[in-house]
Amino acid sequence: MIFIVVKMNVRPERTKDWLELVDDFTRATRDEPGNLFFEWSTSVDNPNHFVLVEGFASREAGEAHVNSLHFKAAMDKMADAIATTPQIISTEAPGSGWSAMAELTPRHV
Repeated sequence: MIFIVVKMNVRPERTKDWLELVDDFTRATRDEPGNLFFEWSTSVDNPNHFVLVEGFASREAGEAHVNSLHFKAAMDKMADAIATTPQIISTEAPGSGWSAMAELTPRHV
């Protein structure tokens, strides 16, 4: 699995419409055959910071993603809304998706 985390620092005036701005990109990516997950989160410390966590089944699926038309269109749209160059971690990870966390389970009361 290819596991990617991207931190985006969005311009304050674009924060409220960020998820709408990336909605088409998000939907198109989730529809890709090799996409395992594609999830946006907002920082609890800074509302202008968004984190994207994404997974692809293989290196080929990740390459198809970055070569897609919707990826290129999204990079063009996002360039006008970000405040700084995004930070990224991209690595190969074992497995094919999320696993259950062994250290924490819900209590049944």
